[in-house]
Amino acid sequence: MSDILIKNGTVVDGTGAPAFKADVRVRGGVIAEVGTALAPAGERVFDASGCQVTPGFIESHTHYDGTMWWQPDLDPLPGYGATTMIMGNCGFSPAPLHKYMPAQREMIGIFSFFEDIPEGPFMQNLPWDWNTWSEYRASVERNVRVPLNYAAYVGHIAIRLAAMGVEAWDRAATPAEIAHMADLLDDALAAGALGMSDNMHDHDGQNRPVPSLLADDAEFEALFDVMARYPNSCYQVIVDTFMRMTGPDNLKRLEKMLAGRPIRVQIAGGIPTLEFQKAILPAMQASMQSMRDAGVDVWPGFAHVSPTSTLSLIKSLIFAQSNDYVWHEVVLADDFSEKARLLGDPDWRARARESWDTQAWPHSPLRNPQELFLLDSENGTGPVGITLEAYAASRGLHRSDAMAEWILINGVRSTVHMAPFPKDEDLTLELMRDPKSVGNISDAGAHLQMLCGGGENALLLTQYVRDEQRMTIEEAVHVMTGKLAGHFNLVDRGVIAEGKRADIAVFNLDEVQRRDMEKAHDVPDGKGGTIWRFTRAAMPTRLTLVNGVPTFENGAYTGAKPGEFLSPGNDTVAMAVAAE
Repeated sequence: MSDILIKNGTVVDGTGAPAFKADVRVRGGVIAEVGTALAPAGERVFDASGCQVTPGFIESHTHYDGTMWWQPDLDPLPGYGATTMIMGNCGFSPAPLHKYMPAQREMIGIFSFFEDIPEGPFMQNLPWDWNTWSEYRASVERNVRVPLNYAAYVGHIAIRLAAMGVEAWDRAATPAEIAHMADLLDDALAAGALGMSDNMHDHDGQNRPVPSLLADDAEFEALFDVMARYPNSCYQVIVDTFMRMTGPDNLKRLEKMLAGRPIRVQIAGGIPTLEFQKAILPAMQASMQSMRDAGVDVWPGFAHVSPTSTLSLIKSLIFAQSNDYVWHEVVLADDFSEKARLLGDPDWRARARESWDTQAWPHSPLRNPQELFLLDSENGTGPVGITLEAYAASRGLHRSDAMAEWILINGVRSTVHMAPFPKDEDLTLELMRDPKSVGNISDAGAHLQMLCGGGENALLLTQYVRDEQRMTIEEAVHVMTGKLAGHFNLVDRGVIAEGKRADIAVFNLDEVQRRDMEKAHDVPDGKGGTIWRFTRAAMPTRLTLVNGVPTFENGAYTGAKPGEFLSPGNDTVAMAVAAE
């Protein structure tokens, strides 16, 4: 730990209160003093003149569960002031784990498909020396060192697979299997899991509903009974407001089971903000209000960044989640020559045209070629910078054939980029200001060849605060810090105050930017080589502290890895602040 005195800054304390000029003294990894004109007492002095001094930012929805094992620098998060990340979202977690390999491989395959993460690194870099969640946590703490703190849900899908094996895909659970699931959840919550995450949204690459979609009410009731015994835990669930639009029915079902139970609930996508979701918005708002009226402590989750899609043939779920399983065959092909063969096969092309015309969702990128941009050519042949619609018209081709042709000419590692979905900014601001909402959702650590995720927090500071002045810096910082720490019951951080852990970001608002995505060729492929992912250059902060240790300074990651595994409601500041 590094004792440090941050001088001459403007403190935005994370509570939403007005900013104020103050110095911040850090001692032993804890904020020891906040005041004016503090005198150095042997600490290192950091001059924050012209800078904001804020709590470190909390990445509220990530999928670093696997990635942290082979990318322990968590690039680019330290340079964006991130100090805590939340994992285990959407029902996906590496634990608990069934004792037999076929069921274990199912969990790896689920992560790989839904989060676009290669299976090779999962098999090569994780020890898989656990069956229960508590054993998983112990393994992580033994084996992983990262620059951010982290907390994690236990996933309902993982619980189901651990209790039922591969039959979790096919049927409802027996009473004995439900009892086993309850024991597995109890183990996780007792060991410090944030709560249980769930999935009422996804279908896999074979169009199978994920295992949690087969759970009956008896299974949910038993799991909620366990959660009710842990008052600091949270139930997080993703519902479908994007594809099959089952979200309102999901919420009605959950309300009946959650009413009267002391369980905090986070609904990912609870209030949809994209223009194509307008038809379902009133029903979702009504269902959310009905849950609140019934006494459910419900928090809608939202992203302040509109989803964008990079269509890659290397690793992407976009085709399958657009309801197009023909192009998804190309993604699943084992090698590049087979991918190219399929793209040129007349029978495949005929099936692909039919799929794009009759199966793909109307709002999907496949049905909107005017929003697809041919930007990233592997070999530079081109043309680049034009839309798929324009290219198809110039060649007199169906849009599916045109994309196949362009990729064959430019190389199968080329990517096609979709413009952001139009978004209701006023509704987004309304959600930010809701005292019970979960923002700063980024999906960082997943979809490595579709998006970066890390660094999306900068848009709150640039677009919303500095450039468009649609919210104050106090509001933006609260959205990313104090409000999230309160939601997750991380009681000892998220606020600049004496006695809190020294997770701190120092930055000059005039300097920060959300940088453009760029490729980094550093993801192990499990075969001795590497593949690429998207990242971005630092915002940058002037200084990022995690538990009092600088993780980003002088424009670069410091190499320090002081992150800790956090538990809800567990004040890790058991130590007293060192005496004056």
